[in-house]
Amino acid sequence: MTLETIKNVIVVGAGTMGNGIAHTFAQYGFTTTMVDVKQEFLDRALATITGNLDRQVKKGTLSDADKTSTLANLTTSTNLAEACKTADFVVEAATENFQLKSQIFRTIDENCPPNVVIASNTSSISITEIAACTKRADKVIGMHFFNPVPLMKLCEIIRGLATTDSVYALTRQLAEKLGKTPVEVQDYPGFISNRILMPMINEAVYCVMENVASVEDIDTVMKLGMNHPMGPLTLADFIGLDTCLAIMNVLHEGLGDTKYRPCPLLKKMVAAGYLGKKSGRGFYTY
Repeated sequence: MTLETIKNVIVVGAGTMGNGIAHTFAQYGFTTTMVDVKQEFLDRALATITGNLDRQVKKGTLSDADKTSTLANLTTSTNLAEACKTADFVVEAATENFQLKSQIFRTIDENCPPNVVIASNTSSISITEIAACTKRADKVIGMHFFNPVPLMKLCEIIRGLATTDSVYALTRQLAEKLGKTPVEVQDYPGFISNRILMPMINEAVYCVMENVASVEDIDTVMKLGMNHPMGPLTLADFIGLDTCLAIMNVLHEGLGDTKYRPCPLLKKMVAAGYLGKKSGRGFYTY
């Protein structure tokens, strides 16, 4: 498999990350099939992509012709096994749940041609463990994009224990073709981004719990003092407090160090259903 032979890309999952990844592949000329369990999820994703393309056209970063060709490159399917039969490259972008991902990877592995690389957009789950669910561990790799995918330049490329040099090189070239800046990461919990970011968010939550300062003031310190574009608590709401907690649990269990212990307030807020922007309430009200 070479970069030139990758024509048909399957993106599994049509949520925030999945539709952003599909949008990006389609925009860069790949025939892209977005797969999810319900057609309504796929219709919502297509509407989101269309809205985002309209915004790019309005800003002058994309032509009307490019918008038309991007949408022409996109198709949808609710049948993963069938879609995989013509795949040249697969990116899984389902929910951060190992059981779900392992089931998806088994289906992909059983139905894709033997030379196809399977990438996961996981933000914290072990690529080595995911790869072990397949019969092609050497062709499984992490391809962690950042939200919003069409705009964010970074892509973490994570090598599992069995990932070959040629598969890594191919995935890196593919990321570069999508206009991304790839970084090479070894398979440790949280990779680079979340191993550094999530403990910072977790510490900010401890500051709220211990009444060190108000939510607004904690965010202001990080914005004006550290030049961050948004404060850690705003960012946590944007990511989803349930996702932040899930990643902290992966770090805590995977590295076994008490410094990664999730803040009790974070756990309490998730238990209460205060998940951030998506639920209308987190550290802020939306």
